[in-house]
Amino acid sequence: MNLYKTLDLIVQGFCFQIKSLFIQLNLDYFFKNSNQIHLKLVFLIMRKIIYLGVSLLILASCQSVKYKDVVYGQSADKEDLKLNIFVPKNSENKKLPVLLFVHGGNWNSGNKDQYGFFGRNFAKKEVITVIPAYTLSPKANVDQMTAEIAQAITWVQKNIETYHGDEKNLFVTGHSAGAQLVASAVLNPKFKIPLNSVAGIILNDGAGIDMKDYLEKYPPTSEDDYIATWSKNPDNWYQASPINFLDKNSPPFLIYVGSKTYPSITTANDHFIKKLHEFQPDVAPIVLNKKHIPMILQYFWPWSDRFTETKNFMEQSSK
Repeated sequence: MNLYKTLDLIVQGFCFQIKSLFIQLNLDYFFKNSNQIHLKLVFLIMRKIIYLGVSLLILASCQSVKYKDVVYGQSADKEDLKLNIFVPKNSENKKLPVLLFVHGGNWNSGNKDQYGFFGRNFAKKEVITVIPAYTLSPKANVDQMTAEIAQAITWVQKNIETYHGDEKNLFVTGHSAGAQLVASAVLNPKFKIPLNSVAGIILNDGAGIDMKDYLEKYPPTSEDDYIATWSKNPDNWYQASPINFLDKNSPPFLIYVGSKTYPSITTANDHFIKKLHEFQPDVAPIVLNKKHIPMILQYFWPWSDRFTETKNFMEQSSK
């Protein structure tokens, strides 16, 4: 079966599932009474959109090599911790910049394998991308999660040259809870990542970056496993808040915030940027007209301006 027939079967399956959904929602009346020409047009457009999305995924996959489930360390329970690496094709004899991405999910959900689009599209832009897994709450608390991300950073620094990466040009990024984890891993000295070993930090709609302030107003409960994640100890909240460890030696920052994001994220980023301006006065957040989840989904599209902005930041901050 050739590629085009396979694509067509995939698209037909999508359209069938969408039609089935309408019927399950008792909207079969819609199908019986709608203008058939209009209905066919809707599905034609739908098919073209799905074709485009699938084709983009295949194209991006063809331009990178994925190394899946590479072990980078062990959890507190002695379980293997794994990461995925996305390397541009034809990267031999090159030393490419590296971007380590930490996914979000409110510290109790998410999976590294959900973010292949992020790794593939950055690899397409000549950026080696590393996406680690980490132990989620309630099985781990935020301190343990951060220690695992620090392990991932250290592993990359020691091993990424094997994948044609430049360990001196390692950048870290995270969305939502991932932003808090990766910023804490780098900024808090307890995790022993030398500040000068990370070329830059990119926060994407970062949650929890001033968590002590938030939890003082809204103490943790069992909802969303927050007691397991954060404990009831304000000292732990302080240690887990990256804002408290900003100083003149902090790596350069690129910060994205959604204008329609959660109020707690808006407040935390306002606090963080105000503190950051004591040391990096020229940092201006890039505010996008998006809600929280679309702030990461935008990386699905290879033509997104985020790739150009990130590449420019990496070039300006390279060592």
